[in-house]
Amino acid sequence: MSTSVSQLVGPFVRAVAVTPSDSTVIPATRGLWVGTTGNVSVVLLDDTTVTLVAPALGVAHELRVVRVRSTGTTAGSIVALY
Repeated sequence: MSTSVSQLVGPFVRAVAVTPSDSTVIPATRGLWVGTTGNVSVVLLDDTTVTLVAPALGVAHELRVVRVRSTGTTAGSIVALY
């Protein structure tokens, strides 16, 4: 899936609540917003898996995420930003 540079700059235009899943693939995000304390385990666009340990709450984390994993995710109120 190709994304033009114009789609990666400027304000976010869409937000979708995310239910963590080890199998569900979501469209590549421009960022994640985390609402409650905990860790967030994600798979990035390049297929790298990383766990964000206690990410700051209430801010946009600019990450190209394709999966928010249930394994390792203890934070809640996660929103995909596009």
